[in-house]
Amino acid sequence: MTVIQTIIIAIVEGLTEFLPVSSTGHMIITQNLLGVESTPFVKAFTIIIQFGAILSVVCLYWNRFFRLNRTPAPAGSTPLQAFLHKWDFYWKLLVAFVPAIVIGFIGKMSGLIDRFLENVEVVALMLVLGGVFMLFCDRLFNKGSEQTELTEARAFRIGLFQCIAMIPGVSRSMATIVGGMAQKLTRRAAAEFSFFLAVPTMAAATALDFLQLFFGSEADASWATRDNLLMLGLGCVVAFLVALLAMKWFVSFLAKYGFKSFGVYRIIVGVVILALLWSGHSLQMVD
Repeated sequence: MTVIQTIIIAIVEGLTEFLPVSSTGHMIITQNLLGVESTPFVKAFTIIIQFGAILSVVCLYWNRFFRLNRTPAPAGSTPLQAFLHKWDFYWKLLVAFVPAIVIGFIGKMSGLIDRFLENVEVVALMLVLGGVFMLFCDRLFNKGSEQTELTEARAFRIGLFQCIAMIPGVSRSMATIVGGMAQKLTRRAAAEFSFFLAVPTMAAATALDFLQLFFGSEADASWATRDNLLMLGLGCVVAFLVALLAMKWFVSFLAKYGFKSFGVYRIIVGVVILALLWSGHSLQMVD
């Protein structure tokens, strides 16, 4: 890849990873428009630059991400309850993350996820269907309250919603935010919890891909030349900075305007991909 291609792909990753527009669909379009072939380096690049996006969440929400609950545990709490009270934030993240571990493992072992990932038409259709849903979801779920507490049960249900995003094109961000709104969280609170949940989810998925990349049956590290590693570093920095700006903008925009604009945009992108497919263009997944 050239420097320009590296920067463009990293910008697309940073912009779309946390917006409800499907990073998978946008990476398909970007790769094919740029004429980038799916080489071992391109596959490694698209996997590893996700770490840059993950770090942007930790950086933006540093004070909330590394803070224990300092309020006293309720009177009469057992030692375990007191421990969970202190580590409340991380406990609820873990509870929300569990469904992705279980369902993701089953989907991976059965090969179902891989079959979906190989089908660009599925991505396009999910973009369109998700876009249509987003035109109406504010009306359906816009009843959140600032006083709604994120309990373990609500966190678990949001985690179940996240699993819907294992179908490429759905968008992990959209699924978890809608899941939060369905649990009576405000749009802002739902979006922020979606960002927090992205850290363990994306870190686990990226780490698994990373291990397969270097230690799997088809491992090939011959791409790791000095120039490629420099490109990789550039991509991570660009993805980090763009994701940081995208998240800050998105929370404010979503709280004020809702999902409708993103729904219209998703429909347009999905229709473009379908039109390209049906006109005889061969679109390939990034990895």
